[in-house]
Amino acid sequence: MTTPAIASRRPFLRTLCAALALPGLLAVSPAFAGGVEKLKSFLETTHTLRADFSQTVTTRSGRKPQVTTGQLLLSRPGKFRWEQQKPYPQLLVGDGEKIWLYDPELKQVTVKKFTQALSGTPAALLAGDNNVEKRFTLTEQGERDGLAWVEAVPKQTDGGFERIRLGFGGDTLRAMELTDSFGQTTSLTFPKLERNPSLPPATFRFTPPAGADVTGE
Repeated sequence: MTTPAIASRRPFLRTLCAALALPGLLAVSPAFAGGVEKLKSFLETTHTLRADFSQTVTTRSGRKPQVTTGQLLLSRPGKFRWEQQKPYPQLLVGDGEKIWLYDPELKQVTVKKFTQALSGTPAALLAGDNNVEKRFTLTEQGERDGLAWVEAVPKQTDGGFERIRLGFGGDTLRAMELTDSFGQTTSLTFPKLERNPSLPPATFRFTPPAGADVTGE
């Protein structure tokens, strides 16, 4: 059973794994048209990715937002590494078969089957295959803050997210906004993003450290 203290330390798990993209068409400026096509092109041409992220989680109650920073690495399809660095370290690794969540300070590892944990989540959107419309309904969201936005609504509702919005600057992903079923909003920005870097296979492997408490499948 997950204690409240542990749950409060895992906003990124709810963001990425959830168990770790407005109805109607808005007016679209010609210079920023095609958010759906930008997303599809980004997925088709991005095989690996390395990005620094800053994440802000805002609750429905308006409690002071929690800010975390770290690095995201992807090898599509199916492999990712989400490494939170501040305010405390945590690690989420997907190796294509399982997803491993490791909390170094608690010395706890949680493991889940890959497909079970990712359905309808941001990880399924970014780390999945190119057939994004099989899992999400995509809608143009126009221009905001200098970015072209697209909204992705999961076709399956068991991932914990109601909608995911992605903002593109040119052909590069710059921001994501996630709304979960509890009314919580998570905003992600990527101040530094590198597409198709060389990433060693060991990046997406995880072996539980000696003495860690391992739960799950």
